[in-house]
Amino acid sequence: MKTTAVILAAGKGTRMKSNLHKVLHPILGKSMIQHVINSVSPAISEKPIVVVGQDAESVMAAVEGQAQFALQTEQLGTGHAVLSAKPTVTADTDIVLVSFADMPLFRTETYAKLIQLQQQNTGPITMATVIAQDPRGFGRIVRNEQNEVVAIVEEAVATPEQLLINELNISAYCFDANWLWDALTKIKKSPKGEYYLTDVVEIAVSQGEKIQAIVLEDNDEAIGVNNRVHLSEAQAALQKRINQEWMLAGVTIIDPRTTYIETDVHIGIDTVIHPNTILKSGTTIGENCQIGPDTYIIGSQIGNHTKIFKSVLEFAKVGNHVDMGPFAHLRKNAHLDDHVHMGNFGEVKDSYLAPGVKMGHFSYIGNATINENVNIGCGTITCNYDGKKKHPTIVGKNAFIGSGTMLVSPVEIGENATTGAGSVVTKDVPSNVIVAGTPAKLLKKKDKDKQ
Repeated sequence: MKTTAVILAAGKGTRMKSNLHKVLHPILGKSMIQHVINSVSPAISEKPIVVVGQDAESVMAAVEGQAQFALQTEQLGTGHAVLSAKPTVTADTDIVLVSFADMPLFRTETYAKLIQLQQQNTGPITMATVIAQDPRGFGRIVRNEQNEVVAIVEEAVATPEQLLINELNISAYCFDANWLWDALTKIKKSPKGEYYLTDVVEIAVSQGEKIQAIVLEDNDEAIGVNNRVHLSEAQAALQKRINQEWMLAGVTIIDPRTTYIETDVHIGIDTVIHPNTILKSGTTIGENCQIGPDTYIIGSQIGNHTKIFKSVLEFAKVGNHVDMGPFAHLRKNAHLDDHVHMGNFGEVKDSYLAPGVKMGHFSYIGNATINENVNIGCGTITCNYDGKKKHPTIVGKNAFIGSGTMLVSPVEIGENATTGAGSVVTKDVPSNVIVAGTPAKLLKKKDKDKQ
């Protein structure tokens, strides 16, 4: 059976008190609407349809290529919003799944279960509900003596008795497509001048149809976001979910409450994540690593058996058996190969440090290639920018760069060469020599037999 999803995202969400459309607010690195599309797409047979209205262009741009779009030209309620999607839904669609873009915690498995139950349902509606003591403004599910759903009553018009009902409507439905389009035309306008999707339940009951409802096992899935408080609750719930998944997969997280891992991060088994660590989008960490505490990593790849302590990595690559920190900073296109040591208060950008390099503290390496087993003394700086262009530095194998050396690019240091402490190197240095001074000059050649 062919299934289409309609995701409602037309309202701006004034309670967020923001210039940003509500569904574009991020939760652990992705917008709310992106979370919904990521969850619903694997459960359906074609691209979902997003109903847009206010700030339509910004919402469409955020998920361009991942969805189809329908425009709700006037904000006339949820029933009207779904009806706005009808021209975009193909005629051979059997089931229409309706969800809201401000419900970011719904799982793919829940959507799939709703669809499966509707495929087996002889009635026109399968819906999801939740049992909760905090109603959060949701409508109440009214059942008859046979425990059948007979109505959804919005909180604003509920009687005192109905307000005591703790089964809540969370606005996730599957409909028989043909029945839905006909039912939407029968919804009566509310006193507020809107057409409510929830009224289709009453229409179905009046036709003698039975409503199938499933109660969610995980109440966190029902967290909808209408304000910043709800946004923080949704993030905390997703943070807890992700951290639990990694712990069950063999990762140790010392303090899950202070560990933030975004959804498209990968972590190998037996890695330990220490408190106050943030792992952001595009990060991959190998096995048996020690990460943190107080570490921020985004878009970076890290090998196995590596230790990163109180450091920042941005779009960098780190090999196996590397140790760095505290207060080390890898900027874009920094690459530390296997067995590199990087001390505290070091910074690397657009540079490659080959296996076995030892980089002392208080050093900056930019636009450089540092070959195998080089020792970089503390306070070493590559002076790679002349005010207009960046220039390269190359350091040969087994070279020893003395503390406080200034490598004025473009410059190349030969293999087994040594620079004295405080040297300012402005010209290429041959292999197997010692240079020192300001500017650096040849002191002597090394005895190759002692290399």
